[in-house]
Amino acid sequence: MTNIFKDKVVLVTGHTGFKGTWLTTWLLELGAKVVGLSIDIPSTPSNFVALNLENRISHNIGDIRDITICKNIILNTLPDFIFHLAAQPIVTKSYQDPIFTFETNIIGTLNMLEALRISNHNCNAVFITSDKCYDNVEQVWGYKENDKVGGKDPYSASKGGAELVIRSYVESFFKDENSKVKIAVARAGNVIGGGDWALDRIVPDIFRAWANQNKVYIRNKYATRPWQHVLEPLSGYLLLAKELSILNLNNGEAFNFGPNADQNYSVEEILYMFKQNINDLKWDEDKSSIQKYEAKLLKLCCDKALHYLNWKPSLSINENIKMTANWYSTYYEGNIDMYQFTVSQIKYYIDLSQKIGNTWI
Repeated sequence: MTNIFKDKVVLVTGHTGFKGTWLTTWLLELGAKVVGLSIDIPSTPSNFVALNLENRISHNIGDIRDITICKNIILNTLPDFIFHLAAQPIVTKSYQDPIFTFETNIIGTLNMLEALRISNHNCNAVFITSDKCYDNVEQVWGYKENDKVGGKDPYSASKGGAELVIRSYVESFFKDENSKVKIAVARAGNVIGGGDWALDRIVPDIFRAWANQNKVYIRNKYATRPWQHVLEPLSGYLLLAKELSILNLNNGEAFNFGPNADQNYSVEEILYMFKQNINDLKWDEDKSSIQKYEAKLLKLCCDKALHYLNWKPSLSINENIKMTANWYSTYYEGNIDMYQFTVSQIKYYIDLSQKIGNTWI
């Protein structure tokens, strides 16, 4: 990938979260001047803390539900690129606090768009939503970018709502010949990898339990997801931002970034794969939890990203699981520079991608 990020100001919202910390690290290695905006450090432990990112970037705490905060950070930094990841990302939490979820995911997105409309400076912005933005009828073929958005649970509905807001701003403001802002949308699904400690996610739950020599309790062992390593969609986001800055062709377009179609596995299958990489992993079903609606099957069609961006995933499911297990095992061993270890995994991913012919990276 041609390095267009060197010495550029790049704003990452949600930079303290799981995806945000990995993206921030990758951008730093590309020589970018990273500005981060997040409401808080979302977990303890925290990948943001483990990688010592506060001392490597311009770190800002603020709530994207506040339009003034969004305006100020964009007008004060005039970023060349924006990756908008800030969100309430947990399905179970969306049931516990639906208002916060809708406000963060819809109003927060609206505020970022409005701040960009006001600044109208040369900026390439990638807004990250979710594969759950689609109106999921649990079809066996993958959803395409022009399929209907929606969602039954509050999280999915909030992501579908964010998509509608983005579409409105693109058509109303950012396709105008006087607009200096270009927008693209990225949709990705279940991502795993080291450094995720969010609650009610299977991989963090696995390693929290394993580190404490406990069983991990799972809600639905038959739930099937398109598992991919966090670096896969991030490579797509970076590529999309680069292409957006070069061509007007992708302005206003949405792209799916998911694993190969044969990488849909059940939670139980993933557990057995992790068991091959770490010793003494034990699990059981959580029969006490009240089951709220959550999609059991969700797949993306990524043909558009392949055709227009020449993007395709690089990792097999076994490589994905191995990289993830190695990251957590290294962390829990202690006395390791986790920033440098994380960088080493990014470099490994780049090398592997190039060896299998993914020349875009």
